[in-house]
Amino acid sequence: MDGYRKTTGRRGFLALTGVLAVTAMAVPAAATAAAAPDVRAVSPEPTAPAVSADSGTANRETALVRSLERSAHPLRSTEPGGRTADLRALSTMVGDAKVVGLGEATHGSHEFFAMKERVFRHLVEERGFTTFALEMSWSAGLRIDEYLQGGPGDPRTIAQETLAGSPWEREEFVSLIAWMREHNRHHPDHRVHFMGDDLGAPELGDHIFERVLSSVGRTRPEALPRLTELYAGLRPFDDIFGYLRKPVAEREENAARAQEALDLVTEHQEGGGDDPAWTVQHARNIAQTFAFATLDLADPASVTAAERLRDQAMADNVLWWQRHTGHKMLLSAHNGHVGYLSTHPDMYPRTQGAVLRDRLGNGYAAIGFSFAGGSFLTKDASLDGDWKPVTVPAARPGMNEHVLDRVDYRDFYLDLRTAPGAARAWLDRARPVYDAGSTFTPAPLPTLALGRAYDVLIHLHRVRAADALCQDCGR
Repeated sequence: MDGYRKTTGRRGFLALTGVLAVTAMAVPAAATAAAAPDVRAVSPEPTAPAVSADSGTANRETALVRSLERSAHPLRSTEPGGRTADLRALSTMVGDAKVVGLGEATHGSHEFFAMKERVFRHLVEERGFTTFALEMSWSAGLRIDEYLQGGPGDPRTIAQETLAGSPWEREEFVSLIAWMREHNRHHPDHRVHFMGDDLGAPELGDHIFERVLSSVGRTRPEALPRLTELYAGLRPFDDIFGYLRKPVAEREENAARAQEALDLVTEHQEGGGDDPAWTVQHARNIAQTFAFATLDLADPASVTAAERLRDQAMADNVLWWQRHTGHKMLLSAHNGHVGYLSTHPDMYPRTQGAVLRDRLGNGYAAIGFSFAGGSFLTKDASLDGDWKPVTVPAARPGMNEHVLDRVDYRDFYLDLRTAPGAARAWLDRARPVYDAGSTFTPAPLPTLALGRAYDVLIHLHRVRAADALCQDCGR
């Protein structure tokens, strides 16, 4: 998701976050001009006037910083492992939430990814959490979970198979998968699970069709011929980028077939064999994916409608998993998907986090990330090229992160809901923020009111680009 301006015209195109990176319009080349062959340094233009040198203004900002400081809880580390006493206050902030959304201000920073593992491990060990949900395809999540439950493979191979081409194809996620597998080996009575809450992109995977057909064939064989016929024209679905080049009318017809198949499966869900609820959920993900893929890339309103559908689908998938399993879940996605507000409300009018809050109330808690400078991974264009490091300077006056970084802790978190009055008034006002998805536009930066976007904020002083997979490790 998120982190760049929307432009219109023939250059507009879509990509989902992560596996299908994010919906966005092409970024002008000049906005991401390279400062070095592989590492690009960009400096945002001033997006708000610098703080006045007037002593009254300086005193007010100093008082604001002290107010934030009184609410802040310092972090011992962002790296997983070791003591977690510094996360006890975070556990209290989470409360009785069944689902905790943990965002990321960029899709490719080591500290965000490492901190996710650290927080998840703490919630598993101290609060009984059992599922790590990621903004990735449903079918890929199933493959990772099969490995966690004792299936064949190794963490790095699984990451390469399921996360290829995404910003999460990184050593940090190899570490997470490896820890989850080991946890299950040592704690068979408290097993953890992995789920993908997103649409089937860049591919559904033929095995998801086979799961539905096989289950229906065993439980209601009389429905199998029509279901096979409906799915025959839809599979394989292994390249959504190519698929989106098909005429809109053809894609709309396919979406209708996928919906008819879902209706048929739902009608025949009663019976023995595999849990029919899983079969319906697999068919639902197929229908969700084809419905999303009817968007008209030449029509900004159609793109916005597709993104609204996508966030709703992600929330529905999380809610289904939580209801069906009873698990407490950590939901990992971009800030703009776990929070209640988007930095681009014209394109993302209703976020996954807003849906989950409406449905779960206090059973959902949103934790956002901010950072004051450093490096992360983006691409030159949403659909093309490799993920490359981008470096941004220290946050400038006028940005949210500039004030947060004056707090006398390098890394910290705070409960935005209980902040003192003066701090709360500051948090509830929109200001420029660092926010990057598959691409990044340094000027103008988007704006966000942190206090209205999240329940809790984790602020990091500096981040670095996430680690590429080690190609020779384990050989």
